[in-house]
Amino acid sequence: MAYEELTPKEKASILMIALGQNYSAEIYKHLSEDELGQLTLGITTTRRVDAEIKERVLNEFFEMCLTQKFISEGGIDYARQVLEQAMGQDKARDLINRLSSSLQVRPFDFIRRADSMQILNVIGNEHPQTIALVLSYITPKQAAEVLAELPEERQTDIVRRVANMGSTSPEYVKEAERILERKLSSMGYSEQIAVGGIGAIVDIINSIDRGTERNILESLDVEDAELADEIRKKLFVFEDIAKLSSQAIQRTLKEVNTADLALALKSTTAGVSQALMNNISKRLQEMLVDDMEVMGPVRVRDVEEAQQRIVNIVRRLEDAGEIIIARGEGDEMIV
Repeated sequence: MAYEELTPKEKASILMIALGQNYSAEIYKHLSEDELGQLTLGITTTRRVDAEIKERVLNEFFEMCLTQKFISEGGIDYARQVLEQAMGQDKARDLINRLSSSLQVRPFDFIRRADSMQILNVIGNEHPQTIALVLSYITPKQAAEVLAELPEERQTDIVRRVANMGSTSPEYVKEAERILERKLSSMGYSEQIAVGGIGAIVDIINSIDRGTERNILESLDVEDAELADEIRKKLFVFEDIAKLSSQAIQRTLKEVNTADLALALKSTTAGVSQALMNNISKRLQEMLVDDMEVMGPVRVRDVEEAQQRIVNIVRRLEDAGEIIIARGEGDEMIV
């Protein structure tokens, strides 16, 4: 696909992949639940992107950041003056226009880049009101071609719905967009050549704090439960410690700070607590119990951070080949 055909959502997904998991994880902390869900879906459906497109996305992001900085410092006129001196009048005008328009993406922008037959395949079996909604947003030429291919008995009904549509609920438009974009991607349209997919989003989620991780997965449970399950199968979270072998737990505990262990055990499942306690000496067990009692009430965030540090140790040891993490169920489990 040409760079000019990329949607803002696609550029955002490519940007997250190009920045790498550490920077992407930091950006994730500042996004809303809705933004997290949309971006996560975008990353998982991105395939490969050639180096030139990746470089152009990064360059556009840098230029937009500069433009935003200049606008914040002195307003649009100040930004225009600085950018014109640095990049020329045309480039300055383009950057300022893009920054303004990027906040006003027209609904169904992704589908307008498809050809008429692809649009027909995506919406042909949808409810007539959904078809009418899409036809209202795509180009007149595309709408005419799609309408001509629909069964005659549906054409009149859809034309009537388009004519009488008036205002439409933003929630309905947004939900229709999400479903159709997902359907379009699943049909193989818009094959890309930066690596995305499940692996990329798992790498990012593995690097973020537990609170954000939980928010992302809970949001995906609502929007795409199947995708959430697929991601969870590839993730290792603190609760999965109960599934580790005794040897793996003992190797992990060699790297764990005692204070972190006491803090992490303040709020966890009985299974995880028992798995950890069973793999330490009686003396250390008594010390941990005493430490937790002396500690008193603690912030949930502090507990989650301690648990995340332990999870990071587990993941690092797995990467080094020192322990094995069993994933999946039944025949897929490693025993």
